[in-house]
Amino acid sequence: MQHPNAVNRLDRLPISRFHKITLLGVAFAYFFEFADINSFATTAPKLIGLWGVTVDQIAYVTSLSFVGMFIGSVIAGAIADRWGRKKTLIRTTLFFGFFSFAATFSWDIVSLGVFRILTSAGLAAMTVVAVIYISEMYPSAVRGKFQAYAIVIGICGTPATNLIASVLVPINDWSWRLVYLWGALGILLVFFTRHLKESPRWHESRGDFAAAEAVLTEIETQVAAEKGPLPEPAPPVDEERPTKAPLRLLMQRKYLAPTLLLTVLWVTQTIGFFGYSSWAPTLLAKEGFSVEKSVFYVALTTVGAPLGSYLAALVTDRFERKWCLVAFGTVIALCGLLYGLTFNPVLIIVFGFLVNLFERGYTALAYAYSPELFDTRSRALGTGISYGLGRLSNAAGPLIIAALYNRSGYQSVFYFIAGSWILGAVALAIFGPRTRMARQAAQKPHRAPA
Repeated sequence: MQHPNAVNRLDRLPISRFHKITLLGVAFAYFFEFADINSFATTAPKLIGLWGVTVDQIAYVTSLSFVGMFIGSVIAGAIADRWGRKKTLIRTTLFFGFFSFAATFSWDIVSLGVFRILTSAGLAAMTVVAVIYISEMYPSAVRGKFQAYAIVIGICGTPATNLIASVLVPINDWSWRLVYLWGALGILLVFFTRHLKESPRWHESRGDFAAAEAVLTEIETQVAAEKGPLPEPAPPVDEERPTKAPLRLLMQRKYLAPTLLLTVLWVTQTIGFFGYSSWAPTLLAKEGFSVEKSVFYVALTTVGAPLGSYLAALVTDRFERKWCLVAFGTVIALCGLLYGLTFNPVLIIVFGFLVNLFERGYTALAYAYSPELFDTRSRALGTGISYGLGRLSNAAGPLIIAALYNRSGYQSVFYFIAGSWILGAVALAIFGPRTRMARQAAQKPHRAPA
């Protein structure tokens, strides 16, 4: 059965207003995902004094939030295959926005923990779908760059939230609630709904070729009106009608290896980054820094995050993504360790800045790299499972960190975090497949019609 040739038709499109509006919509969702993901970390120091919350209770809430992320990631892969990328992106953003709003009415650590678990499920679900959506909507030659551009904009939510929290949290005994209200503004993504298109590659993967053709024609008409006659795509190929991707599909050899590798990637990234970002304000406060200073120092370090995503945009399509990930992971391990070995405020800010810079570059690279290891049929399932298992791993991460801190002290936490990053870098270096050759093959030019 002949399909509409979605990959080749999208690959030959010049970057246009359509691509930029799509980027803006996804970046908006990313902004409030990154804004919301560290909300609990920025308010936890206040709750220690206000509600008598302990380090162990913070660990349990953080841990269970990652269980929520796992559930959200796995469900996202399934519903993105059933409902479509666009609908799932919007619905998951509304979901996390609603429960972040609900968190403003929390009355104790248990109620706040429940709302954070549900919020986290929505955050992870949205991320999985956004990664897949960009991977399928942009030309293969530039998809890594635009994935990074979306994060450049979106990651600004992290320093924005931390700076807002550094001002709001100390005001009085209820002002910390406004941090969660801020995170709920992601629901405004509904205003982008009419500008986003469903992925024609998703329609095509389901055998709905008429719908795929309709979306492709609409996109091509918009781009041609702006850019002029379009180049001819590579010729279509004949394929059998695809079937639904069952979970056991990932047990096939060609899918099992990338699923396992990406699970290691996301496990080490999750433990390595969230071990740092979720605990830095609390641990600094426990080590004698005031709540105001600990939150403010961490807020300053997160200014490096957008620069890291921009750095990833510069290198992601120029070099092999695998080796970029290895290099970034190694630098993060070193800077994160140095962060933990100093109590000098200037060095804390400098090394924290570098951790945020290279980690968000790493994340942008990983978001582009992960979907490339699967075909369209297995992409949502494989990405969702591996990303979800990575998030699930950090259900144990906070408990390990709390135990390390209580038994061995502050610096042992950062030895553990650095070791996680090194493990991920080594796994990628040895087992990571290269994807640059496949991207270059997709860049072959085709003549424009006469």
